[in-house]
Amino acid sequence: MAQWTSAVGATQLARLLASQQTRTAGPGAGGRRLPAYRALADGVRLLVLEGRVPVAARLPAERELATAVAVSRTTVAAAYESLRAEGFLESRRGAGSWTAVPAGNPLPARGLEPLPPETLGSMIDLGCAALTAPEPWLTRAVQGALEELPPYAHTHGDYPAGLPALRQALADRYTSRGIPTMPEQIMVTTGAMGAIDAICHLLAGRGERIAVEAPSYANILQLMREAGARLVPVAMAEGLAGWDLPVWREVLRDAAPRMAYVVADFHNPTGALADEDQRRQLVAAARSAGTVLVVDETMAELKLDPELELPRPVCAFDPSGSTVVTVGSASKAFWAGLRIGWVRAAPDVIRSLVAARAYADLGTPVLEQLAVTWLLDTGGWEAAVDIRRAQARENRDALVGALREHLPEWEFTVPRGGLTLWVRTGGLSGSRLAEVGERVGVRVPSGPRFGVDGAFEGFVRLPFTVSGPLADAAASRLATAARLVESGATGVADAPRSFVA
Repeated sequence: MAQWTSAVGATQLARLLASQQTRTAGPGAGGRRLPAYRALADGVRLLVLEGRVPVAARLPAERELATAVAVSRTTVAAAYESLRAEGFLESRRGAGSWTAVPAGNPLPARGLEPLPPETLGSMIDLGCAALTAPEPWLTRAVQGALEELPPYAHTHGDYPAGLPALRQALADRYTSRGIPTMPEQIMVTTGAMGAIDAICHLLAGRGERIAVEAPSYANILQLMREAGARLVPVAMAEGLAGWDLPVWREVLRDAAPRMAYVVADFHNPTGALADEDQRRQLVAAARSAGTVLVVDETMAELKLDPELELPRPVCAFDPSGSTVVTVGSASKAFWAGLRIGWVRAAPDVIRSLVAARAYADLGTPVLEQLAVTWLLDTGGWEAAVDIRRAQARENRDALVGALREHLPEWEFTVPRGGLTLWVRTGGLSGSRLAEVGERVGVRVPSGPRFGVDGAFEGFVRLPFTVSGPLADAAASRLATAARLVESGATGVADAPRSFVA
């Protein structure tokens, strides 16, 4: 059986190779021009490391690629042999060749859990995309919830589908966005992670294929791995251009995944925003392939540029409700400590999710549900989200300015919403930067956390969680870490003593 999960056509690979020439063109080391086979091998290797070509993707046959990139078949054969020797390609007679990463490629060793507040001290923690609570709205919401609690205290307190009042409020919110929704289409969960976990167990059992964006949200990728899913990565378009629809159509057709997970609104980690045409086409492709499209809207309300006109929700292009399942959450738009999420889907899907919940967590805390209900019913939600947008906008602009001052060689495109900046680190290892960064007082997640099987080694994710002098200090410490990584001085003894945490 072949070891590949998706395929890259010759024309597509040629286009990807051409798109990176502006960064890789020029003579090789010492002013010597690289041999053609070496340049081709280096180009493919970089595409794999940056996630533009997924790991375990079948590459075109030698003759096909030779025609597409206008070189000899001998050149392609030599390039493939070089990639095999380096561990970036595996082959089997009759099955073709597919991409890989070397066994020794550095991979993240820890999760993305936030540091305990008491351990921060001199450490600037950029590991978690979460902001402080938008007061006074958290306090007011909890006080309002306490006032509404007495009638619920006289019940058993288990509401597997969620409090009826909250389900109605969430349904009304979708309806106000132009998506007619009934409470029967809503299930309240313990955060977005609880929602995705329930959906995966219902729709994608162990061994099932799930198509995911590459890169994608690290904690969701890990959740799916632990559920036994076979992840099929689909590369994002360059910059903030959203989804590469020809690639998505090909993956959905050829890999036939049971489920696909996407973040259409201010994607985590890249910040990309899918436009209406992309949304329409992806829903149509998923429907044609029989794939359930799970859409994560946790960043949808974090529009940071006021003049930006947002596209309609992805579920607007699935009026029958047969293809799209939507996940939302209060954790990013309001506060991570308010662990309320929800699923919007067809009533029969909601009924199945609720029935399965008896073997999971039974329900979501009542008091927190009442707090979110209070926010939605009183207008407090909009006021709090306005605070959150202003805070994130200020943090984004401060971080972007600091990076441009201290690390001008690092590359990124400024997103118009969300909470994260996806940064190419000038050829340095993101894993090494993360390791050394902690030793000089700044904690960042490396790119491979957001990919499948070691891709994105040349990236880090930086969330909009600091501003002012702290943003400047974070960029300065990252610059120190970059100099240490570049020089090879990666031991803790090499770090400046004033910054060692």
